[in-house]
Amino acid sequence: MKKTFTLEHPKIKAPRIVDSIKHDIKKFLKKERLKSLPSGTQYWGFDCKLGQSEETAAEVHVSSLTKGIDELVAKNIMTIYVEVTAKAMVAVEKLPAQED
Repeated sequence: MKKTFTLEHPKIKAPRIVDSIKHDIKKFLKKERLKSLPSGTQYWGFDCKLGQSEETAAEVHVSSLTKGIDELVAKNIMTIYVEVTAKAMVAVEKLPAQED
């Protein structure tokens, strides 16, 4: 998902547009997680970028996407670029902690 959203609309106020952006992202994540996994993988991971434009977008964690959108809105930025790419992941086993 690569989208550039504008917060300017003649009839819809900015907070409602922000809510629709967050809803679109959650809907995309849910749709991707429901897809069947390739063999040898355990879960879907996501690479996310967020910023004012595609050139200035920085990598962020999935859990901080909504906070990042809120920060951009607080800075009065009127365009928001969101890129979310799904990738199949393999769970890494944690080694037990060694005691001294």
